[in-house]
Amino acid sequence: MTTLTACHLGFTPYSQGLRLQEALVSARAEGRTHDWLLFPDHPPVLTVGRGASPGGLIADRGTLEARGIEIFEVARGGDITWHGPGQLVGYAICDLAPQTKDLHRFLRALESALMDVLAEYGIEGTTVRGRTGVWVGERKIASLGIAVRRWVSYHGFALNVEPDLSQFDLIHPCGLRGVRMTSVADLLGSRAPALPEVRERAAAAVARRLGHARVRWAAREDALAAAEEAGLAIAAR
Repeated sequence: MTTLTACHLGFTPYSQGLRLQEALVSARAEGRTHDWLLFPDHPPVLTVGRGASPGGLIADRGTLEARGIEIFEVARGGDITWHGPGQLVGYAICDLAPQTKDLHRFLRALESALMDVLAEYGIEGTTVRGRTGVWVGERKIASLGIAVRRWVSYHGFALNVEPDLSQFDLIHPCGLRGVRMTSVADLLGSRAPALPEVRERAAAAVARRLGHARVRWAAREDALAAAEEAGLAIAAR
């Protein structure tokens, strides 16, 4: 049985997080590192996946610039989504070979892990046929988008723990018109757990669903060092 290495990166501009993922993907594909689950704290940002449909962005560019919100087109699947404070973002850099190189199985495992976490707080999360992500009733609470290179995954999931849900008014989340977003805090109010606690439970749930025996927490510097060993210096220690 193997170990999943989890790392809370702290404040991480999106471009830096993307470069770190790409470096670790190369290192993982070459067998020079292990499976990672990275938890960055991104400033407000919009990302657009390969499956984006026209009209997903509601706000005009001037509004985004005034708010300091950048937009990135990325290699993951899925449509447009928002990342920012109060959201638990998890990037899974994992070798898919032990799962018979089955991307759909991997996605289902991540969804199941997030539903496991929600269940610990008495929230019943569900999936919707034909739509990736986790829902609570008619409202969406978690989004997923994965990319694969040399059968190593990257990108991952975003679970709404305690974000400002009005930020999703800037877009049609995941390209779905009329969808309403929710969060753990929205559902539980004063009983809602803090983000660090949810992060710990999410790491344990992902490890369990992916077949890892345990979670090892590493410092940010360890992740940066692994990336640099892959030949890519990340300029933010």
